This record gives sequence, structure tokens and C-alpha cells, in this order.
Amino acid sequence: MSTHHDNKQHIVADHPSRRAFLKSTTAVGLAASSGLVTSLPAVAKDAAPAEPETLVQQLHGSLNEKQKKQVCFPFDHALRSAINNNWHITKTRLDRDFNADQQDLILQIFRGLHSPEWADKVVGQVNHDGGFDKSSIALFGEPGSGKFEFVLTGRHVTRRCDGDSVEGAAFGGPIFYGHAAEDFYESADHKGNVYWYQAKRANELFQALDGKQRKLALLGRSRGEQGNKTVELRGNPGDLDGIPVSELSADQKKLAEQVLEDLLAPFREADRRESMKYITKNGLDNLHFSFYKDENIGEDEVWDVWQVEGPNMVWYFRGKPHVHTWVHIRETS
Repeated sequence: MSTHHDNKQHIVADHPSRRAFLKSTTAVGLAASSGLVTSLPAVAKDAAPAEPETLVQQLHGSLNEKQKKQVCFPFDHALRSAINNNWHITKTRLDRDFNADQQDLILQIFRGLHSPEWADKVVGQVNHDGGFDKSSIALFGEPGSGKFEFVLTGRHVTRRCDGDSVEGAAFGGPIFYGHAAEDFYESADHKGNVYWYQAKRANELFQALDGKQRKLALLGRSRGEQGNKTVELRGNPGDLDGIPVSELSADQKKLAEQVLEDLLAPFREADRRESMKYITKNGLDNLHFSFYKDENIGEDEVWDVWQVEGPNMVWYFRGKPHVHTWVHIRETS
């Protein structure tokens, strides 16, 4: 059954990216040719920001022994793959356990995991729902070892930065995003919800279906929320519910592709590319779209709860009573 409450489970254990993509610049050459050594800071300031993986490595290097005991774990620790809708991966809080420079690094890492167009919106959503400074982090593995992952969690947020350490996993593993905009129990139009546009796009697809197709696509109740179980992959296309993309017309398939584009829009380009690589490898026609009539706010037949599922992915959008979204995409299930 779907829960109407954020899970406030706090998962804590007892006991960081390898891909440092610093873009080289020609600052020295520019300074020398101009004869103005003082121009160097201005050139560096205008250079492309460091990749999140690079910043994770810097963060790890800044930790003191007490902090390392709080947030550092072996790469294969079970906690690394945990996920929930409202949780703290460690007992730490950014504003309490990290200095100002470290907090700024963590914010830069988080922003870098999102597209430039979306970074401010996502940070704003996290601040609204629980406070970014109340988030917690964990670091798994050792920088430079090829096996390293940073995880940030809080209310309505789980993000990962792994530098492709987790083979065959988009986003480094399951992620979560959500928003309770004006109230815990949102109205049917989800006023102010930064992610509701995704559901509006999915409902455009539903409206384009004919009667026979709608019978396949419209189901009773969704999978509900059960922590890690929520993002379990089923592997076999024959086991999936809803309407397969193979049953759509050419125009309908374009709408389905637009849904995927909207789902991926908030995230950085590298993660969008990797996600689509794995999705297309397993066949766009094997994706299934499902909508859930028994979880409909206002009985307006604008479906608040829906999902896209494939053999190797699930993108579960639970818009009642507010938005919770669970994501898991892999190369193989």
C-alpha cells in the first residue's frame, strides 16, 4: 500500500571521486601575453567549474579524524545502496558537523549533479522541504582507488556521485527526489511543485491513448513505498504492468520520449546520457507506462501517480499526497 507519510527512518552505521575532470585552461599563457600577472585570478574565476567528482576528492581530503569516523565507510558497505524518502545516511548534519568551507564544497557537489537550468530550483526545493543544511552525507571507498562514492540524503533527497565507480548504474545507484510545495496534502493542481511538470507531460501521453490502450495503461493502485524494495528491478519485460511502448503509434512514441526528456531534465548531462544509454540498450519498446486511478487527487482523472518501468529501470512518480519520485536505472537488472 502507498504511504501518505514521509518515512522518517534514520539509517546509521558504525564506521570517498575517482574521475577528476579538471578542465585545463590557458590562463598562464593569457597572463604572460598580456603582461598582467594579476589577470590570473579573473581568468580562473571564469573557468568552467570543477566536476563534482573532483570536489568530492577535495572534501575527503579536508576531513579530520572525527569526521572520517562519522561519514567514511568501505566501498562495499551495505549502507551505500540504501534509499528512502526521508532519511539520514549518517548522524551528521551539514550545519553542525562541517565547517563553512566543507559546507560550501558539499553544496557545489550537489549543484554540479544537476543541470545549470535546474540547480537553483533543486536547491530551493531541498531548502524548502527540510533545509539543505540539515542534510547528511556519507563517503564510501578511497579517492583514487577506482571505487568511491559520495551520498547526500535528507527529506525528499537522495543523490549520489560516484565517477562511474558503480559499474552499470546510472546516477551511481537509486536516487530519490520529491517536493511538498504549499502543503503536505497538495491540491489537484499541485501549485508550486517544481516537479509537477513531469506528471503533466505524462498525462499528455495518457490523453493521447485510445480506449483500448487506456485499458492497458490504467491500473488500480501503485507499488507503494517500501524503501529499497520500491526500486527493485523485475528484469523480464513480460512481468511488467501497463502499456508497452511497442503498442504506441509513432506520434505517441514521441510523447513517451518527451516524458523521458522531462524526467531527466533536472540532472547533469553526463547522467542524462548514461541513463538513456542503458534505457535504449534494453529497448525503448520494452518500457511500460502505468497510471493509477485509485490514487487520484480530486478525482479529476489527471493521474497523480504513475510510473515508467522497463526490465532494467523504474521511475516511480507518486504524486499523492505530494510528490515522491523513486529512480533506479541499470545497464542490466
